[in-house]
Amino acid sequence: MDFVTDIAISGAGPAGLAAACALGAEGIHVTLLDPAPPVTGEDLPGADLRTVALLQPARALLDRAGAWDALAPHGTELRVMRIVDASREPPVARDFEAGDVGEAQFGWNFPNWLLRRELLARAEALPAVDLRLGTGFASLFARESGIRVTLTDGTKLAARLLLACDGRDSPVRHAAGIEATTLDYGQTALVFAVAHAAPHEGVSTEVHRSGGPFTLVPLPDREGRHRSAVVWMDRAEAQRRRQALDPAAFAAEVQDRSAGIMGALDVVSKPQGWPIRTRAAHRITARRVALAAEAAHAMPPIGAQGLNTSLADVAALRDLCADREAIGTDAMLRRYDRARRGDVALRLAGIDALNRASMSGGLGGLRALGVGALHDIPALRRLAMRMGLGTS
Repeated sequence: MDFVTDIAISGAGPAGLAAACALGAEGIHVTLLDPAPPVTGEDLPGADLRTVALLQPARALLDRAGAWDALAPHGTELRVMRIVDASREPPVARDFEAGDVGEAQFGWNFPNWLLRRELLARAEALPAVDLRLGTGFASLFARESGIRVTLTDGTKLAARLLLACDGRDSPVRHAAGIEATTLDYGQTALVFAVAHAAPHEGVSTEVHRSGGPFTLVPLPDREGRHRSAVVWMDRAEAQRRRQALDPAAFAAEVQDRSAGIMGALDVVSKPQGWPIRTRAAHRITARRVALAAEAAHAMPPIGAQGLNTSLADVAALRDLCADREAIGTDAMLRRYDRARRGDVALRLAGIDALNRASMSGGLGGLRALGVGALHDIPALRRLAMRMGLGTS
């Protein structure tokens, strides 16, 4: 089989774009496919107004890929992770500081659309990256020597490896015959921005009560006002009711749920709703196919684990591709599976436990004791933070 590309990547979301940059920067020829070009502007139709925190290992990946310098000016530093249990009176709060693990910051917060814009610009600048946006994956035929990918426009592409970064409903995963287990929490995350009286000072705050966490993530000041992104998880029926409220009534509920942590809040964007589900592939490889990001594991937006776990997949693949002749072979794919299986399982289990604890209104005291122990015992605190960063 004549190889037109080393690696075909299906999916041009943040993970797929990051994979194209990381692999292309190493001189590996990649072809990035997506049926729809990524939305790269805040005001464009279909814009995703969510934000994402990139932790230190993600920065290292993107720095090596040559993408970090363009991103850095747009990031808001996250120096402290504050967990507040508002189910108790008075609320119990604990701060986890980046300095405790020798870092100036845990990471940086970016709007999703801006992250896509800068990663796309870097991918376009790399000679080893072939962008075929507007053309998607249709089918595959894999054999020992390589894989042939048919695209939605009828083009056939020969590759050593097909990398699926095409989301939790991954067409590549389905075509490869890999099943996945889905757990629906019956929750919805409302995502919106607020302006507030108190400066956030680089503190990301998770407020826990019942129904799910209410997280305020720092954004840059805008028009002279302090701003944060909010991710509010609660039961789906409660969120449907809130989305139907008039703006004043919705703002009142936001203020109450925040427990006044940031002072008076002013909702400055329309809330978008996202269902909360965990989905885990039963395996992450097939012949000449590797799954990464949400094609392999989708998880609730708690602790900034989602995209950062996805970028850990990308880093593992990049390292394994150092042996160019091994790209896509059974031996390489076994090494990828071993490198990622344990870490992903640990993070899925941890996020599930945290979400279930937050959903329960009857575990407030126990949860506060657990947070207190993690914080107040230095060795536990440092271990928990390193695990969250993915450096343990």
